Amino acid sequence: MAEPRFMSLPDVALELSVTESQVYHMVRSGELPAIKIGGRGQWRVERVRLEQYIEQKYAETAAWVAENPLVQHDPE
Repeated sequence: MAEPRFMSLPDVALELSVTESQVYHMVRSGELPAIKIGGRGQWRVERVRLEQYIEQKYAETAAWVAENPLVQHDPE
């Protein structure tokens, strides 16, 4: 069976190992694209958008690491 196209915020939180509150903030700030559906306005994140978000975070992290190399100090 194929994975569902859309994920609830609790499912996204589990996938990313973060809190639902953190996912809600990412969605409301526009950091993580999502849609609001249904009469109660439930948020859904498209699985492909989540994968794109993860890839973007890998790229951002790699750039940060390159700009901030780990410097080990030799004990004197």
